Amino acid sequence: MTGNNIHLRNEELLEPDLMITMYARGAFPMAEENGEINWYLPDVRAVIPVSEYTIPKSLRKFMETTDFEYKYDTNTIKVVKKCADRKETWISSDLIEAYKRLLDYGYLHSVEVYQKSKLVGGLFGVAFKGVFFGESMFSKKSQASKSAFVKLFERLKSNDFVLVDVQYMTDHLAMFGTREISFEEYEQLLIDAYSKFSKF
Repeated sequence: MTGNNIHLRNEELLEPDLMITMYARGAFPMAEENGEINWYLPDVRAVIPVSEYTIPKSLRKFMETTDFEYKYDTNTIKVVKKCADRKETWISSDLIEAYKRLLDYGYLHSVEVYQKSKLVGGLFGVAFKGVFFGESMFSKKSQASKSAFVKLFERLKSNDFVLVDVQYMTDHLAMFGTREISFEEYEQLLIDAYSKFSKF
């Protein structure tokens, strides 16, 4: 069923068990302009093995001198809402409610970037066994989202995660060692990563 969209009613998508089942298969949700939520399984996937991520030298230098402070899972839904706060977004109000339920179940996680106690950047995603499914990030200060990404990998590496699924390749993600693979190779990586029972 690779390359196909899976159409489910919105109320079904709000069930955490169903969402985790879909994520575990490699699908991810997006809300359309009409409010309908579709799940996607692209034929080509962008991933970063945790053992292979790289940090650009300029970013490493920036992080050594910045006054950013980093936290995990202290304001996750606010991060989700910040990611949705843009002119065009796939994160609808229905999805925000669904993510709240995933948070209650312990699957949704965030990395937050603060400057002088103000939330200026961050990212969120879904963790399942040895995989982190990255969903979105935002930045109100230069380099904030990139710094959050570095902190994500520090956390994942220390907690024995195997793989980060970033869905699609972007210039922003390419600098961290993202590579594109076929869905068949992606499925095998998921199987290998599911041998882990990592905790974020």
